[in-house]
Amino acid sequence: MDIAIVGATGNVGRKTLEVLEKKDLSIDNLYLLASSKSVGKKINFKGLDYEIHDLESFDFSKVKICFFAAGGKISEKFAEKAAKNCLVIDNSSHFRMDPEVPLIVPQVNSEDLKTIKKNIIANPNCSTAQLVIALKPLHDLYTIKRIIVSTYQSVSGGGKAPMDELIEQTKLALDGKKINSKNFTKQIAFNAIPHIDVFSDDGYTKEEIKMTNETKKILDNKIDLTATCVRLPISVSHSESVNIQFEKSFSLEKVREALDNFEGCKVIDERLDGGYSTPLEAEGRDETFISRIREDKTIKNGLNLWIVSDNLLRGAALNAVEIAETLIKNNFYGR
Repeated sequence: MDIAIVGATGNVGRKTLEVLEKKDLSIDNLYLLASSKSVGKKINFKGLDYEIHDLESFDFSKVKICFFAAGGKISEKFAEKAAKNCLVIDNSSHFRMDPEVPLIVPQVNSEDLKTIKKNIIANPNCSTAQLVIALKPLHDLYTIKRIIVSTYQSVSGGGKAPMDELIEQTKLALDGKKINSKNFTKQIAFNAIPHIDVFSDDGYTKEEIKMTNETKKILDNKIDLTATCVRLPISVSHSESVNIQFEKSFSLEKVREALDNFEGCKVIDERLDGGYSTPLEAEGRDETFISRIREDKTIKNGLNLWIVSDNLLRGAALNAVEIAETLIKNNFYGR
């Protein structure tokens, strides 16, 4: 298998390399691509140093699969060019709502890979990916009618610069010095910002609209969803408080059993101090953790969940590599 990674020097690109190494896929040739300013630099993979190649001049016919991990503008410019020669797995938002591009979380809707038309597969938003993997087994059992979700998202969702700024701001705040935010609308250190991405005319942010539209596309267009997305001073891992209303009655025992038996999910739900998962504990883990499972007694067939997952893994690199694994396992069906 010959593979390329666009944006190999960034957070998601490097995390994709970590996942590929951990998965131990058989890779014959690996090409790491980035902008011209990174050409010549080296990244270690499985004990070997790989030089960075210039994205602008790369010949995509050299590879079978190309992971795009460099943002929407790069995907808009290069993904369709690459897709003429290889299969593209895109981490950006650019193709997600394209009706001819499948939006995939393999555990949830791998069947949609049978209808690849543009040779492009989209990876969902990180907050959506961890949500739908927990919703899927419950929707299969009880049919989800409505979801209210509040997210508590780490700064790594914005890239390396926001991560660096969180550390910088924290030091300044502890020293009692003035803080001027660069990558945030307000101070992020010791704060919470109820604003991720740009605002739309109806008052929702693009991040919140993504969650709504992507969940419908991946899971079921009939589901009603409303979201509030908040940025917290956490390095890695997104958390979500999720309120679900089902069409059918349910039992908590069967809910826990369905979640714990579903691929990619792990229930940590003890009703005692510390009997739940937090962002810190989810960091570096492949699983999506579900805690605080309890009935919402204010509505009929209502359930509350707390969902935590490493956004750089489940929400990006891991999901992208699992898409590739699914394609390889099924001998590239749909191509």
